[in-house]
Amino acid sequence: MRLTKFTDLALRVTMRLAVLEPGASLTTRQVADAMAIPYNHTAKAIARLQHLGVVEARRGRGGGLELTEFGRTASIGWLVRELEGEEEVVTCEGEIPCPLRAVCSLRGALRAAQQAFYASLDPITVDQLASSSSRPVLLSLS
Repeated sequence: MRLTKFTDLALRVTMRLAVLEPGASLTTRQVADAMAIPYNHTAKAIARLQHLGVVEARRGRGGGLELTEFGRTASIGWLVRELEGEEEVVTCEGEIPCPLRAVCSLRGALRAAQQAFYASLDPITVDQLASSSSRPVLLSLS
């Protein structure tokens, strides 16, 4: 299974915000620069994470980005599902439908593999990812 670049970016932004000290925040620009990601892509990912309740964004002086308590305890499996959507790995119906679709079991096997992939991520939280050996590297990004 391959994640979209958007999901990868959103997960990395979430991990970076997870290592902030309580009360500290970063701006979207600071996150984009630290992660070497274009600002517009970072802003879109942050907007989606905010919509999901994972990130809180405050405008103005003293504003910035912080991970919410929900964001800290969110399951990576849930977050990836939300960011990726419910599309199947393959599509059998399209402009030119697959001639095997009536007898092929590949679609079902790939759907089961996709569900197993998500299920393997379900027990892992954002805090767990940020408290691993990646914490010092995440903290050094500024």
